[in-house]
Amino acid sequence: MPLTVLYEDNHIIVTVKPVNVPVQADDTGDLDLLTQVKAYIKEKYNKPGEVYCGLVHRLDRPVGGVMVFARTSKAAQRLAPQFADKGGSGAKKRYAAAVCGEISSRSAAR
Repeated sequence: MPLTVLYEDNHIIVTVKPVNVPVQADDTGDLDLLTQVKAYIKEKYNKPGEVYCGLVHRLDRPVGGVMVFARTSKAAQRLAPQFADKGGSGAKKRYAAAVCGEISSRSAAR
C-alpha cells in the first residue's frame, strides 16, 4: 500500500495509517508504517545510512487513522509527552467508528 503523507516539515511527518497495517514491526513480518516512513525519508532526501524517525504514539493494528512521526530526536522529546498527557493539555485525540447495520440498545450498552 502506498504511503500517504498529509504534512511534513523539518521536525515532523504526518501520514495516514491504513487499517490492518502495524505501526511498528511485529512477529508477522508484515510491512509496518514506521519502516515505510523511514524509506520515504531516505529516498526523498537522499539520506545515507540509517534514517531517524521517532515513534511518538501508536494506533492498534486494526485501526486506521492519522499518525505523527518525529523527524528529529528533539521533536520526539517534545511530542511524546504531549501524546502521553492524559490531563488534556497535550495533543487532542479524536476517535470515530463506522458501523454497518443496526445497533440494538442492548448491544450498545456492552
